[in-house]
Amino acid sequence: MKKFVLASLLASVAIASALLSASASAQQPVNLGAPAAPCALPDAEYTAYTNAMGQADAKAKAAAIEAYLTAFPQSACPTSRPDTLVTLMGAYSTFDPVKTVDAADRVLQLNPTEMHALILEVYFRKQNADALTDPAAKQAGLDAAAGFAQRGLVAPKPAAMADADFKTLQSTGFPVFYSTIGEDALNKKDTATAIDTYKKELAYVPLAQTQTPGPVLQDTFELAFAYYQSTPPDLLDCAFYASRVVTYAPDALKSQYAPTATYCYKTFHGDTTGYDTFSAAAAANLNPPDGLFASVKPKPTPADIINGVFATTPDLAVLAPDDREFILQNGTPDQAAKAWDSVKGKSAQFPDVLVIASTPTQIQVAISGGAVQSKTADFTFNLAPPEDTKTAAQAAAAKKKADAIAAAVAVGNKITISGTYDSFTPNPIMITMSDGEVILPEAPKPVHKPVAHKKAQ
Repeated sequence: MKKFVLASLLASVAIASALLSASASAQQPVNLGAPAAPCALPDAEYTAYTNAMGQADAKAKAAAIEAYLTAFPQSACPTSRPDTLVTLMGAYSTFDPVKTVDAADRVLQLNPTEMHALILEVYFRKQNADALTDPAAKQAGLDAAAGFAQRGLVAPKPAAMADADFKTLQSTGFPVFYSTIGEDALNKKDTATAIDTYKKELAYVPLAQTQTPGPVLQDTFELAFAYYQSTPPDLLDCAFYASRVVTYAPDALKSQYAPTATYCYKTFHGDTTGYDTFSAAAAANLNPPDGLFASVKPKPTPADIINGVFATTPDLAVLAPDDREFILQNGTPDQAAKAWDSVKGKSAQFPDVLVIASTPTQIQVAISGGAVQSKTADFTFNLAPPEDTKTAAQAAAAKKKADAIAAAVAVGNKITISGTYDSFTPNPIMITMSDGEVILPEAPKPVHKPVAHKKAQ
């Protein structure tokens, strides 16, 4: 199925800002020169370090930190190095995704559970995978991003970090983690994992985020799509979450999501009766409320429909072509035989039918509503052979009639035709008629005007 895209409000600058903010409270910077510092730096390293950390411009800061790390690969204070790399990673995240990931890799080499690095690994690897067009490369990229996301969900709180700060950091990262794992699973048709993960995302974020255009609302639609792709499709859950997206999506995008919502509902229910009430419940509830799905009755099965036709139609010969074809295609062998035997050998005339193909001896037409809509033949008329002609006048009349029929049965024209029910095949449906005859419209009769008589003088 073609993927639907909602404008993401999670720009890289925004996430970098959040990470840098969290990093400021989480890091335990080296207190250079202070009596309580865990270690002291020589003057040369101290100067390079403070110069790098004091840069206000992100690009200048990243360049200065790289120069510092190159100049002092073995710091006199090793405990400062992870924090320095986190700062480098945050600086890169504002302007260079590739170098951000490289810096994050270096952070994780020193601390495999560093949350800032895991968030940026996931965010930028997913962003890169989404831009790929090769399916295999895309899946490999999503797999890698999802792997980091799984690590992020179980990353422990650093001992030196306050509980509140860690929760703030998780609130930044967890939605990104859940979103990435869900997309990775859905791309592999692992709908069970996708559904589980997207629902965890909805439960985790504040309710307002599920009602605002952005990544969470987009993932709500992905959840609906995962339900649709399940085996068998879960049509009501699909309709529920897609309807919720339609409610909260920007007006310009509602038309992109509405067809999925109504399609899933109509496919389950048979029509859109009650959909407005169903959609209102989706708007008011994050998840389906108790009793909602029970209130939506499934559409009749083919067996239900056919049994109803038999119960209400004593004479099957009067069935409309659509109903007869439905029974021939979907009924039991006994039901199909009864429907066919009611017309076999009988003649019928069909007005205003669409010509699909024609030859001098055979005409294929569309008669039922579905056949006409799809421009697919559902009846074949084998034409009766022309009558023998004995005189030149008869031959001329026969040729004139044949020419008129040939013109009338051009593909795309509508004609009146008659024939006798002869045989059928159920799938695809094709009813064959013998003794076919095209009924030409009667020529208009000349109008005779009364002769005007002059009055006597």
